[in-house]
Amino acid sequence: MSVAETHAVDWGVWLDAPAKINLFLHVIGRRPDGYHLLQTAFRFLDFGDRLRFTQRADGAIRRINPLEDVAEEDDLCVRAARLLQSETGCTHGADIELEKRLPMGGGLGGGSSDAATVLIALNRLWQLDLPRARLQALGLRLGADVPVFVFGRSAFAEGVGEQLQAVALPAAAYVVVAPGVSVPTPRIFAAPELTRNTEPCKIADFAEVAAQQRLFGRNDLQPVAAIYYAAVAQAIRLLGDEVGEQEVRMSGSGACVFAQCATREQAETVLATMSARWPEGWRGFVACGVDVHPLYGKMIGDEAGQ
Repeated sequence: MSVAETHAVDWGVWLDAPAKINLFLHVIGRRPDGYHLLQTAFRFLDFGDRLRFTQRADGAIRRINPLEDVAEEDDLCVRAARLLQSETGCTHGADIELEKRLPMGGGLGGGSSDAATVLIALNRLWQLDLPRARLQALGLRLGADVPVFVFGRSAFAEGVGEQLQAVALPAAAYVVVAPGVSVPTPRIFAAPELTRNTEPCKIADFAEVAAQQRLFGRNDLQPVAAIYYAAVAQAIRLLGDEVGEQEVRMSGSGACVFAQCATREQAETVLATMSARWPEGWRGFVACGVDVHPLYGKMIGDEAGQ
């Protein structure tokens, strides 16, 4: 089921947690607390994970299907639900079932998107009616990428990624390649090779290039990931053979890389050609960009769009 097919928020209904890509990612500085200052553009895709929830009367939060190598107390879905309980005093519980389709450590925001869907869904199902801004603040406590999924729009982001301005982007399709490795974000940000002084840009500069259906800027994390992970470098090279390496961009801190295409048909052709050449264990998909999260407008009734 694509994200366009998400149904009303209710118990037992599959709800989407879409992937995101970073159309560019510049590291422009570092705060005294060690967090990096970024500028980036987030775009959602019509592909991602799915979750559904079953009501519990005992107040417990349980995940139905464990994730490999992720303890329940570290699971962002569980942490999101428990944070919502603790912040509101809610005594309701829930079983959480996750259909995981996005690679872990892929830079597509899978765990963050899952956590945001938990916050949005349980806010509605438990009838808490927290406003969007409050949920975004809670999301930031779980991870820097969570707020944009609650924000619910394609966005130009600054700060650590939590200062968001909605942007409208031209229609585009994307070839996304997962090269069979998981890249831990802290390792990339801690690397001595990372440049942290890219000149800040203006949102108008990004919008002007995006309107021409071209990729803006670069991903400052990409050359670092390519140094430490040979599979990332190989994916950039192989996808670059199809579209030109300057048209290939890594999402987030990796490991997934993508190319932007004008149509889904063009993207499918690129994927078919490249997949015939890539190593065993790699996978990929084609998705279209969407500017609005599938749960936007389904959050808190009449105030959902605010």
